[in-house]
This record gives sequence, structure tokens and C-alpha cells, in this order.
Amino acid sequence: MNYEETIAYLYSSTPTFHKQGAAAYKEGLENTLALDKYFKHPHLNYKTIHVAGTNGKGSTSCMLAAYLQKLGYRVGLYTSPHIFSFRERIRVNGQMILEREVVDFVEAHRAFFEPLKPSFFELTTALAFNYFAKEKVDIAVVEVGLGGRLDCTNIIRPLLTVITNISLDHTDLLGTTLREIAFEKAGIIKRSVPVVVGESLPDTFSVFAMVSSQENAELIVAPEADEEYINACELKGSYQRQNIATALAAVKQFDRIGLKTDLDLFKKAIGEVTKLTGLMGRWQTVAKNPDVVVDTGHNPAGWKCLSLQLKKEVAERKKTAADMTLRIVFGMANDKDLDTVLHMLPTDARYYFTQADSHRAIPAKKLQQIAYAYGLRGNAFFRPSEAYAAALTDSAPQDLVFIGGSNYVIGDIPALKK
Repeated sequence: MNYEETIAYLYSSTPTFHKQGAAAYKEGLENTLALDKYFKHPHLNYKTIHVAGTNGKGSTSCMLAAYLQKLGYRVGLYTSPHIFSFRERIRVNGQMILEREVVDFVEAHRAFFEPLKPSFFELTTALAFNYFAKEKVDIAVVEVGLGGRLDCTNIIRPLLTVITNISLDHTDLLGTTLREIAFEKAGIIKRSVPVVVGESLPDTFSVFAMVSSQENAELIVAPEADEEYINACELKGSYQRQNIATALAAVKQFDRIGLKTDLDLFKKAIGEVTKLTGLMGRWQTVAKNPDVVVDTGHNPAGWKCLSLQLKKEVAERKKTAADMTLRIVFGMANDKDLDTVLHMLPTDARYYFTQADSHRAIPAKKLQQIAYAYGLRGNAFFRPSEAYAAALTDSAPQDLVFIGGSNYVIGDIPALKK
């Protein structure tokens, strides 16, 4: 098989959350442990940092990876989901895994894993951990896929654990209250391993305090980051303030876990985090005249920040171009809290409702009809690429085109890929 055939095989032969949602989620670590044993426990060959949370874990992971690269380490980075290419999930010093590595992995080991019937994420995690060992990384930053306690990344014993924040998401799998979800995320806290928490809410902090006490793990709550770090960061979404603060609090623990704390170097690292790690889709401007911004925020907590960001952007732009129009290419998955998100969206924007190539996507026409009740007006498009093309055709140079609601909406627009 070539690379394209291999990726098609992985998507068709393993349950994927992208396509199937909760049906693809396999509770328990049996498959993960079997794969880990088969590959001779590759994650024991390098140090790790483990990052969980509802939102911000991808950005925080990339900031930490960027800083570790600046320190001179060979750094593995495992994140999910991807936007354009599967290879984005697995990087070493910012470089995506080679196509040949993916092909060779599947060809060499499919006789073992096919009878096991692992999920897509279980197999991808095995690939990542094995690849990092093969590439002789010094340390890997590992982002939790879903939850924490039963996530297949949770076989590692990290130097440091990070939990960014907790909000209501994936409630069909993780629980319907903040406390229940916090318990699942807290499952990554390990015996005597320090844990940094990026947000302190009464309902969630009590859970973290209880579990960290049980595990004799020191609990550190991230304070606000100084403006010098906010201003230095390449990522300009206002919601990054908390992620910067979380990453900074983690770096301040590095001296005590055998790494190095250099706050000036951290500032430089987050100033070029996209270059160092390949991070995409975080309030990212991908085109000009009109400006086109994409963001992967896809749940109520994410949209709470994005709606404020959009309001701020429009207000600033109207100071110099009163006739500017905000145009939003929008689609969502059917397992998200659509009503809460629609309530937060601006009514003075023009919408281009669409759907990603996924069974989880809300059909564009249905989305348009539901949004109408919230005062949101626009047309429906079957493909994100068609919605984007229409938004560009309608736009004047001073307009702002925003694309979001789902990672997969962005990923289904080939013109955005650089």
C-alpha cells in the first residue's frame, strides 16, 4: 500500500471518533496495554509530560514542546485531532512523521493488530509512542485524546502532569457535571508526580485536590501570566492568556523535575511556537484582502472566548471601515451543545452554514433552520469548500471571514492548506 491507501485502510478498518463519535470510543486500556506489550513498552525509552483538559491542551502542549526544543532537547509531540493531514498528530522537533513511517508501521504490524480490533486512536497512539522511541527523542509532550483516566495515553508515567481547564464537553462519555468530568481528567494524576492546573473552579478544584492528595502529588494552580509573556506570544487569541499562564506555571516546575527553567527562553519559544511545532488553527490568519481567520474552538467554552474575540475584532475594524461585514463559515458536530453556541454567535454577521465530511456533522440545511430561531441569517452549503468560496465572492477587501465550529470544517477546505 502507498500512503493514501494506508490512511484509507486505517479510517475504514478502525473505529474513528471523527466519523462515528461515541461509538468509536473504547472504554478501558486492554487494547492499549496489549499493543504496548507487543511493542516492548516504547514510552519507557524517553521522558514525558502529560497534558489533559477540555480546551487549550493543544496550544499548551505546543508551547511546552517549543520551549523544550529551545532548551536543545529532541522533542516528540503527540496531539489530536489533525486538521489537514494525519501526519500532524505525530511530530519530532516540529517535523511531521514521514509518510513512509506510517506505511511501514501498518504493513509490519497489521497481522498483530487486526485481530485485536483497536480503535483508530489506540492504534495511532501505539504508532506515536513507537515512532518516538525509534527517533530517539529525549522527551515527548503527550496530549490526552479524550478524558484522561481511561484514555490510551494514560499508560505513561510523566515527569509532570498538566490539566488546562474543565468545561462541559463529551458529556455522553465523560459525565454530565463539571465534577464528573474533572474526575475523568484527574485520572492522569500519578503517584508523586507534580500536577499543574490551569484553572481553579470550586467544582473542579476540590476533585483535583482530593486526587492529588491521594496520590501524594503536589498540586500547583497557575497564576495569571504577566503581560510580557502575553505580548511575546505568537498566538493572539485572547483565550491564549490562560494557556500561556498554564504553560508558564509548568515551566516554573522544570528545575525540580530534572529539566531547566529559563523564563527568557520560554518567552522566545512562545514567540515562535507555530514555526517550532507546526501548530495551526488557533485564531490563525490564513489569507488577506479580505482577512480570513480560522479557529478550532468547537464547544461552548471555546465559543465563549471566540464570541468575545469576534466582537472585539469587529469593533476595532469598524473604526477604520464602518461598512465592513463579518462573514462566518460555520458547521458543528451533532454531539456538541449547539443551542448554547448559537446563543453566543453574533446576529449582525452573514452566515455560510455548512457540514464537514463526517456522519457526526449536523446537516447544513438543518443547521440553517435551527440558527434562524436565534436571529442568524445565511445560506446553506453542502461542502465547506463551497461555503468558503461563496464567502470570498461576497466579500469586500475590508470584510472579515471567520471559519470555525469544527476542526473538520476547516480541514475540508483544501484552499486553506499551506
